[in-house]
Amino acid sequence: MPHSMPLPNGDRDRRHKNSGGRPAITASHRSLVDELETAISQKNIASRAAILRRVTDLFAAGSGRYDADQMSLFDDVMSRLISEIEHSARVVFGERLSTMPKTPPRVTRAIALDDSIEVAGPMLRRSACLDDETLIVGAKTKGQEHLFAISQRRSLSENVTDVLVERGNQHVVMSTAANVGARFSDFGYSTLVSRSESDGDLAVVVWSRPEIPREYLLALFESASEAVRRKFEVMDRERTHLVSEMIKQAADQIQTRLRQQSNFPAARAYVEKLCSNGELTEERLCRFAETRKFDETAAALSLMADLPIGAIERALVHDTGDQILVLAKSIGFSWKTTKAILALQGGAGGRSNADSADYHDRFRRLRPETARAAIQFYRLRERAATGAGNEGSARTGAE
Repeated sequence: MPHSMPLPNGDRDRRHKNSGGRPAITASHRSLVDELETAISQKNIASRAAILRRVTDLFAAGSGRYDADQMSLFDDVMSRLISEIEHSARVVFGERLSTMPKTPPRVTRAIALDDSIEVAGPMLRRSACLDDETLIVGAKTKGQEHLFAISQRRSLSENVTDVLVERGNQHVVMSTAANVGARFSDFGYSTLVSRSESDGDLAVVVWSRPEIPREYLLALFESASEAVRRKFEVMDRERTHLVSEMIKQAADQIQTRLRQQSNFPAARAYVEKLCSNGELTEERLCRFAETRKFDETAAALSLMADLPIGAIERALVHDTGDQILVLAKSIGFSWKTTKAILALQGGAGGRSNADSADYHDRFRRLRPETARAAIQFYRLRERAATGAGNEGSARTGAE
């Protein structure tokens, strides 16, 4: 074993320093190294636990000053010691390690991935030294108690929450959704909305997240029961008036209110400018959909299909892609563009209609004149439901 790690004098509080300012190794320090080797070679579990406590004390006293070689030596010694100490000693060690701002990486990972939640839990919940790779491995391979501990961390990246909301049970998903430091990808939001369809309590928690994108908010509301919508009103003061309107008024009016509270006005203005300049093309809309620009895609479809924006939004968050197929065929879009729109729609509902061979076949067989007749029916139905010019299309800009 190399002699670059500073070790304590157990009987005297004195340190020698080399020219670099680091604690130097004294004869008593070498004695402790010898003691470590003896404890390991003898496989004396009680001795190992005692030595581990001394090494941990030493590490805690100077962890901010250790260089890479010294940190590696601590990692090696601690890893060898924890491999055969009893469970209760590993619990104590894990609890203490979890509070340290800097810890040896190998032993940190070993404790975090321990099969015992009593050992791993404190590290998974608190340690600032765990990287996403370790957290993801734990979330993919360990039990629900480990996942719940991870869900309680101060911050969670999108890659970690993707695994938690897909693999976790109701307890884990609820904890993850309620974590203010958690960030979610499109997949994460889609999964939360999908799981909320059968879990009113989860729906309330997801609804209360202030950063949730508008398309997922629309999908969440559309799938919620009347009772859950009333819970929305009680739960979230910032949206109390909006939720009350959702209960009392038609969906189109509510979608209008949501648009006014989002980036939609700016997106609509941009799309209208493209249209007036003759630059609103199928290729442009395809790029909107491929880059997951929900508001721009919805506004462009509204203009190109001459349908109210509310109808377009409902099609984009609907369970199936049938309305998207009809819209696309009536406008004359290619399958590439249609597939991009279906993929955007799938993001909101957690589905993947874009990859379905059945949808491609139905799109191919759908006749343009049939699609145009269906769209004309949609226009008449929307006008009858909303009143002449009540909401209007994105072309007129009426809200």
